[in-house]
Amino acid sequence: MSNQPTPQETTVLFRTTRIVWYVFYVVEALLAFRFILKLLSANSGAGFTEFIYSVSAIPLAPFRFVFSNNAIGSNVFEWSTLLAMLVYWVLVWGIIKLVLMTRTVDTYRAKDALEEQDSV
Repeated sequence: MSNQPTPQETTVLFRTTRIVWYVFYVVEALLAFRFILKLLSANSGAGFTEFIYSVSAIPLAPFRFVFSNNAIGSNVFEWSTLLAMLVYWVLVWGIIKLVLMTRTVDTYRAKDALEEQDSV
């Protein structure tokens, strides 16, 4: 019996990783827009700016008071937004690695990987 992944397993892994990356890109885009709008002192009363600020407040909430913001005039450099972007990237990278660890591996590849780990 072969230890190769079935087409169904491969499809599930592929779709799962794509969904995780897609959600990540949406969150990162919102946070990037927020960072740029704050940095360029966008009018917070404008519809687009108000939308970005309100939607991006959710993923930013755990990081909001980690750093103080630097302001030059009305321009704000939001360190918390950059931290959130970095933390979410590391989190998604870890989730993808965990998902990929569930794939089937043949005995020879597993043996080689274990020997490589032992030699380190």
